[in-house]
Amino acid sequence: MDRFHAMETFVRVVDTGSFSGAARDLGVGQPAVSKLIAGLEDWLQVRLLVRSTRRLTTTEAGQIYYEHARRALDEAREAEAMARGSASGLEGRLRVCAPVTFARLHLAPVLASFMDLHPGLRLEVVMDDRTVDLLEENIDVAFRLGALADSALTARKLATSDRLVLASPAYLARRGRPLAPGDLLSHEAIVYSQSAGGAVWTFRRGTAESSVTLRTRLSFTAAEGVREGVLAGLGVTMASRWMFAPDLATGRVVPLLEDWSLSPVDLWAIYPAGRLPSTKARAFVAWFTEQLGRS
Repeated sequence: MDRFHAMETFVRVVDTGSFSGAARDLGVGQPAVSKLIAGLEDWLQVRLLVRSTRRLTTTEAGQIYYEHARRALDEAREAEAMARGSASGLEGRLRVCAPVTFARLHLAPVLASFMDLHPGLRLEVVMDDRTVDLLEENIDVAFRLGALADSALTARKLATSDRLVLASPAYLARRGRPLAPGDLLSHEAIVYSQSAGGAVWTFRRGTAESSVTLRTRLSFTAAEGVREGVLAGLGVTMASRWMFAPDLATGRVVPLLEDWSLSPVDLWAIYPAGRLPSTKARAFVAWFTEQLGRS
């Protein structure tokens, strides 16, 4: 049995969710796929898949094998790409992770140009505001905003955005416009609970510093909730310019206290620890950095 071919077939079965899907992708008959998987299970002496009339799922051993097999195949393709000395014509799967709102506003709308450059590439975008374990979830590269908690990460800073206090015109019409940080104490704040600082906002102007602990009855664990709360006129928030870029442009939100500054927000590209970034991941980051520069 060609173990590499069997490994590739098994990964394709899991990715497509069926023997027929894998057979279609590989251009072979379904019996050939079934025979390869059966031979692989016999050789490993462990059940990898649980088959039923409705679905196909991996066993615990099958999931572990899949994750390692996927990495082995990606690394083999990476070796081929490096040997050719070119990142053009990328193939295989690229798994990217990014915060939900950032991905929706700044990544998804421009992906077509990258996909057109690499028609053989299958891109999976994991949109998640939490800090994802890149190795556990088999992520090739992740975009993260703010300070990095883990200094051992392989990271590259791509850009920096200023942080603003924002509110909708409707909210300001009801509650008035704050003119100094202390005025925020009489306002309702919407807090993004995963952001540094929480309800404590620290402002600077020249050598002066002012920290304000906001009154808040509303917090969200996802930036999407903060955006919708602000647009609905429920309060003021502190956020990066990236998070409200289209709304600032149209006037749906208004920046406040502009003569005061807040700590900026950095955008990082994070790669899995313990191995070199793949050619695909590096090419994707280089392309996206160029897109940011244009915008």
